[in-house]
Amino acid sequence: MDIWFKIAVLFSSVIIGGFLVDLFKNKKHLKLLLSFSGGYLLTIIFTHILPETYHELGIKAGYFILVGFLLQLVLEYFSQGAEHGHTHIHSESSKVFPMAIFISLSLHAFIESIPLDHHGHGHVTDLFWGVFLHKIPVAVALMTIFRASGFERLQSWLYVGIFALMAPLGLLLGEPIISQLSINPDYILAIAIGMFLHISTTIIFESSEGHKINAFKLLAIIGGFVVGILTT
Repeated sequence: MDIWFKIAVLFSSVIIGGFLVDLFKNKKHLKLLLSFSGGYLLTIIFTHILPETYHELGIKAGYFILVGFLLQLVLEYFSQGAEHGHTHIHSESSKVFPMAIFISLSLHAFIESIPLDHHGHGHVTDLFWGVFLHKIPVAVALMTIFRASGFERLQSWLYVGIFALMAPLGLLLGEPIISQLSINPDYILAIAIGMFLHISTTIIFESSEGHKINAFKLLAIIGGFVVGILTT
């Protein structure tokens, strides 16, 4: 898959998410998309990417996966869970830029995109589409946060557009950076796996009110499992 095609798709996923905020006032449809993406990510990780990573790194893979899991915990401390659809706004009357959320989500987008150009794994393409599906509800959450914080439409789109550049930058700059630093790309992939494991399991268990799984959410998750199995 051409790298410029990947860049265009990753950028467009954020733009799609931004438009969905206006198209769907009822966020239930977006939560179903979030559940589907969580099921898909979990499937491709457990069935393909995780076994390949352990094959390449052996027991060391577990340590780097744990680093990724803990890194995501730290990022979500600042992002307030926007990676899995949470949009906590404490004050809608004051126009305050959500700096911690924006920086955290941007770092997350940059890091998760670094392994997407890693040619050593045959299933990186599957992970790429998982990231694409995941970034749409993240963009929805970010746009919702900007709107609820009192920013005008044009301002909100400006900041969301900057966020949309983070994943392409990770895709373009990630490999040269880790090559310059002589870092094994499989280490970065393992860290990304840890981040995705945290996000996907959180989506599945916490994206519904009261942490309950209703029939529609269950079907969306199972749909993600099925598509993940069929496409890989």
